Amino acid sequence: MGTFVSNLYIGVTLASILLLVGLGLTFTFGQMGVINMAHGEFIMAGAYVPYVLQTTVLEKARGMAVIVALPVAFVVAGLMGVVLERLLLRRMYGRPLDTLLVTFGVSLILQQAAKDLFSANNKDVVTPTWLRGQWHLFGVTLTHTRLFVLLVVVATMVAVWVFMSRLAAGRRMRAVTQNRELAAVSGLPTARVDATTFFLGSGLAGIAGVAVSLIGPIGTATGTAYILSAFLVVIVGGLGKLRGVVIAAFVLGILNAFVEHATSSTLGKAAVFAFVILFLQARPNGIVSFRTRGLAV
Repeated sequence: MGTFVSNLYIGVTLASILLLVGLGLTFTFGQMGVINMAHGEFIMAGAYVPYVLQTTVLEKARGMAVIVALPVAFVVAGLMGVVLERLLLRRMYGRPLDTLLVTFGVSLILQQAAKDLFSANNKDVVTPTWLRGQWHLFGVTLTHTRLFVLLVVVATMVAVWVFMSRLAAGRRMRAVTQNRELAAVSGLPTARVDATTFFLGSGLAGIAGVAVSLIGPIGTATGTAYILSAFLVVIVGGLGKLRGVVIAAFVLGILNAFVEHATSSTLGKAAVFAFVILFLQARPNGIVSFRTRGLAV
């Protein structure tokens, strides 16, 4: 029983990080049809933010650096996404393969830039003293860092839900996603909405990076380790549907944790791939689907 609950806890933690990354991708890939391979490097950028803060301006307040890093990483990664969208991707809407190739090249450039800035060696973000404890529940050790990650994910989900359902900017984003031509003739500034969508999606990757930095060492390949699984989450969840992404993240994360515990990390990822292939045979459009620009092209 203790092993089952422990694996479930690890799976939920992994799922929560996949959910953060998948949420960002569901805006840029699921809703806009852009295959952004540089999304993983936005995670990397977010992961380096607490490290930079702890080694510079907040060197004497490292515990506070993790809290400050959350909004800073959101803005940094969001601005990187806006620059990418404004300079390159806005000329390639409707051409997903072109976006894949271009963003893959951008991801390589960003990785090399990170190596030049921080070296190729992994870095450790110092865990704040208030996150170093742990609780024991039903024989399972619940570390404060993983509980903090879960709290961050819940708060982010609530913020995204409020933005998409209650604010005018979120409603404009949904309108452009579902029917760009009708939104344009209705007077909505579609170009500005595109930039907002990229800022939000990329910013969420930055927050995911901060969460990743609390779990283990960070490096130039930090984002690469999560990006493929995040794409699977978006595809299984259904392109552009937040509810489907939430369900898919937890299903794949928990499945990966249990198989990995019984076998190895490699077989765990192979089992997730096999599950996704079989699932898409039964539901090609994912758990939840509707028509988006991603499906229309």
